[in-house]
Amino acid sequence: MDKTATPQPPFRNASEREQERAAKRDAVLRAAVRMFNQRGYHTTSLDDVAASLGISKPLIYHYLGAKEQVLFECLRIGLKRLHEAANEASAAPGTGLDRLKIFLCRYGEVIMDDFGRCVIRTGDEVLAPESRAQFRAMKREIDLALRRFMQDASDDGSANVSDIKLTSFSFVGALNWSTRWHDPEGDLPPQEIAKRLVDILVRGIEPRA
Repeated sequence: MDKTATPQPPFRNASEREQERAAKRDAVLRAAVRMFNQRGYHTTSLDDVAASLGISKPLIYHYLGAKEQVLFECLRIGLKRLHEAANEASAAPGTGLDRLKIFLCRYGEVIMDDFGRCVIRTGDEVLAPESRAQFRAMKREIDLALRRFMQDASDDGSANVSDIKLTSFSFVGALNWSTRWHDPEGDLPPQEIAKRLVDILVRGIEPRA
C-alpha cells in the first residue's frame, strides 16, 4: 500500500453532491421525455419512468415533482434550445437569408432531438393553466423570431417573400412534420436532414436571376 497517497475525504463536498443531483435529474428527464414521445403523455406514468431507471417514484418527486411538472421541464429545455438557436442565428454574419437558413437548420436539428420533439408533439391542453400560458408565450417568441429573420431577408433583398406570416407557417409546418417520420437510428444525422429540408424550402423564396 502506498503510504504517501493523499487520503480521500470520507464525505462528498457540496459541489460533488450538486453534480450528482444534476446528473440524476437529467437522467430522469431524458427517460421521461423519451417515453412521452414514444407512448404519449397520458399513457406514460411516473411508475414507468421510475422502472426504466431502476429507481423509486418518490425519488422522481424529490428531484422534479409531479408528472405535469416533469413534462413542463422537458418542454422548457426544448424551448430553451430553440431560443439559443435564434440567438446564434441573430449573431451570425451575412445576409438576412443566410441568418434565416442558420436558424431553420438549427430549428430542424433541435426538434429532431428528444426535448425539441416533445415541444412539437405535445398538445398544451395537458398542462395546467399557468404552465400552459408560459408554454404558449415561449413558443410565440420562437414564431416571432422566425418572422423577424424572414422579414430581414425580405428587406435586404436576399429573399423574395410576399407573405411573411404564411411563409413562416409553411416552413415551420414542413420542419415540424419531421418529428413524426424521423428515425433516430436512420442513416442520416439530424444536421444533414435539416440542411436538406431547408435547402428545399428556401428555393421557393430565393430571388430569381
